[in-house]
Amino acid sequence: MTIKRALISVSDKTGIIKLAQGLEQLGIEILSTGGTAKLLQDTNIKVTEVSDYTGFPEMLNGRVKTLHPKIHAGILARKDLPEHMAAMDKAEIPTIDLVIVNLYPFTQTIEKHDCSIEDAIENIDIGGPTMVRAAAKNYQHVIIVTDHNDYVPLLAEINTTDGNIDTQQRFKFAQKAFSHTAAYDSAISNYLTAIEPDQKQNCFPEQLNLNFSKAQSLRYGENPHQDAAFYRDLKPVPGSLAGYTQLQGKELSFNNIADTDTAWECVKTFDKPSCVIIKHANPCGVAVADNSLSAYQLALATDPTSAFGGIIAFNHELDEATAEAVIKQFVEVIVAPGITKNAKQVLAQKKNVRVLTLPDHSGSNLFDFKRVGGGLLVQTPDNHNISLNELKVVTKVQPTSQQLQDFLFAWRVAKFVKSNAIVFCKNGQTLGVGAGQMSRIDSARIASIKAQNAELSLTNSVVASDAFFPFRDGLDVVVEAGAKAVIQPGGSIRDAEVIAAADEHGIAMVFTNIRHFRH
Repeated sequence: MTIKRALISVSDKTGIIKLAQGLEQLGIEILSTGGTAKLLQDTNIKVTEVSDYTGFPEMLNGRVKTLHPKIHAGILARKDLPEHMAAMDKAEIPTIDLVIVNLYPFTQTIEKHDCSIEDAIENIDIGGPTMVRAAAKNYQHVIIVTDHNDYVPLLAEINTTDGNIDTQQRFKFAQKAFSHTAAYDSAISNYLTAIEPDQKQNCFPEQLNLNFSKAQSLRYGENPHQDAAFYRDLKPVPGSLAGYTQLQGKELSFNNIADTDTAWECVKTFDKPSCVIIKHANPCGVAVADNSLSAYQLALATDPTSAFGGIIAFNHELDEATAEAVIKQFVEVIVAPGITKNAKQVLAQKKNVRVLTLPDHSGSNLFDFKRVGGGLLVQTPDNHNISLNELKVVTKVQPTSQQLQDFLFAWRVAKFVKSNAIVFCKNGQTLGVGAGQMSRIDSARIASIKAQNAELSLTNSVVASDAFFPFRDGLDVVVEAGAKAVIQPGGSIRDAEVIAAADEHGIAMVFTNIRHFRH
């Protein structure tokens, strides 16, 4: 199909001048609206304003610009239907062959802290989505482009094919166009249905619309008989796993991605050089130290058996010495905010190891989701990192300054351990991790066994429990193993009994009043 006429109306004007210049050089007539038309005119591009084209001026402060039969008939006419073309000839309406449109910045507007409902409403585009949907519906006869990243390849293909862009490519453009308007309408719905009758904004909309783009198909899911794919947020949170760059290694699997997310979210909560080793969704070793190599060695020492085939995350740039130590073990994934040139050369010796880098940001998702039969559980993320002034000492024995630091460390680790979680640590190193047991006392025993297997002493250690001890027996087990200080939420009806047991043992205990279940 020959492109004779293009309509350009964009809010995001990235790359639009070069595109319009390219179209003009090809002899394509350009129609445009408002600010876009002025921009093109100011750069000496020949353009016809839509109001001049339709003979009908913009009105209602620009709310009505393109809502006119001459525009929409030009977009919607099927060139393969004689009756359509006869109707167009009778009405003296030319066809529009190329539509370049993106929409008012609704999402950017509502992200502003001072955004009012009135501001949001005025940034709901009407004519834009109508043109996009019309052109996408008629993709066999009209090219619709909504993404500025497509401008350069679009021009290249027009030049190569003399405008005869094949149906398959036009269909791809249409797919993106419908996804564009769907995401736009979803954002509007999420915003408006979260507004309460008193005009206050609720965290949870009455209708939750989710939009993700497929990043890749995966070989399989958690198990080989399950199909799977990885989807990204349309605007991933800075520093979140979806923004990874893979430097080498095999394609990430479903389980790789899930475990790497846990490792990265855990390690980025620490400031000092830290290492987190994840196996089957649980930390099996975590440490902070003066450098990444020491942190790795301490994390590995927690449970070297479980670390085999694990996911290893660092919160500081990975250097050569640390890389050499890491590749001595079998590892599935290594992730860090940066990797030195020499470290990359070392890691290249193990070409199958998946090596990722991620920008070092502390942002988090707006919501956490869990799919259930016929529905979806939605919650805000567990982002609470306890501070020293939030700890409440409930025992006669006061914690030492080192125990206080270990409390903060152990508590952050426990947040990423499947409940029921028990974490032994000392001097910024995990010594034993008990995860995912139906009984808290069993988790405590497993953590103790893990430490024994790694030949690590629990004497004078600190213990974190993600939820309260319902009875004193769990406390008795960790003290018997060597713990001298305990951090837990408190809140049990038997708190007094557990506190009395701690005083009986002569240990320090603090309450956080914060629980960290992870199911």
